[in-house]
Amino acid sequence: MKTIESFLVDHTVLTAGIYLSRVDGDAVTYDLRLKRPNAEKVLDNAPIHTIEHLFATYVRNSKYSESIIYFGPMGCRTGFYFIVRDNMSHETVVSLVKEAFDFIAAYDGEIPGVSAKECGNYLDHDLDGAKREAAIYADAIKDLTAADIYYKA
Repeated sequence: MKTIESFLVDHTVLTAGIYLSRVDGDAVTYDLRLKRPNAEKVLDNAPIHTIEHLFATYVRNSKYSESIIYFGPMGCRTGFYFIVRDNMSHETVVSLVKEAFDFIAAYDGEIPGVSAKECGNYLDHDLDGAKREAAIYADAIKDLTAADIYYKA
C-alpha cells in the first residue's frame, strides 16, 4: 500500500505549532500540533473533548463559519486537524487559531453541547484541563506567523 503523506512528515522534529498539512481541491488541512510527538506526554481524552467542543463552537460562530469544514483530534493525541475552505488565507487561519485558543484558555461557563442528547460521550469532559492545555498552546504559538506554517525537513 502507498504510504500516506502524513506518515512522511518527520515527527521527530515537530514542535508545537500550526502546520499546513495538505491541500485537497478547495479543502486545506492544518496540523495544530500541541505536543512534541514521542517526546511529551500526550493530551488526555477529556481535555481533548472539551477543546474540540469549544474550538468548533468558536470558529463556527465566527465570521468565517461558512469556510470551516472540520476540527477534530489526531489519533496520536498530540494535536488536532483543522480543515477549512481555500478561501481563507494562511494569515487568517493563524489568527483564528490564536483567537480560538485564547478563548478556550480564558473560558468560564458551560461547555457547549454537553448533554446526552447533544454529545456521544457527554460525561467525558475536563474544562480545567482544556484551559490549561489551551493556555500552553496559545503561549507557544503567540509569535507564529503564516511564514512559520511549513513543515521543516
